[in-house]
Amino acid sequence: MVFLCKSLELENGTCKSFFINNKSFLISNVNNEFFAIEDICTHDGEKLSGGRLLGNDISCPRHGALFDVKSGKVKSLPALYDVKSYKVINKDGDLFIAIEG
Repeated sequence: MVFLCKSLELENGTCKSFFINNKSFLISNVNNEFFAIEDICTHDGEKLSGGRLLGNDISCPRHGALFDVKSGKVKSLPALYDVKSYKVINKDGDLFIAIEG
């Protein structure tokens, strides 16, 4: 597990990018539950963290592809492939991502 931030730093309905071990992760707060996916659009490599969080979905800022922040599943074209999702652990107000650090 790798420490990300305090849960209070990520308000409900927002997301934030973290760069860990040469990889970008998008952490989202949806109804005070925290989720993590790769921070890259599978359509063209754009960072999803520049997009808008719309409920459970993040929109790619370049072409509008949607991805579910809970599962990483692609929801709309032009993207065809899912992004990887990761478990976020909230331990006493500290957020951790379940990756090797």
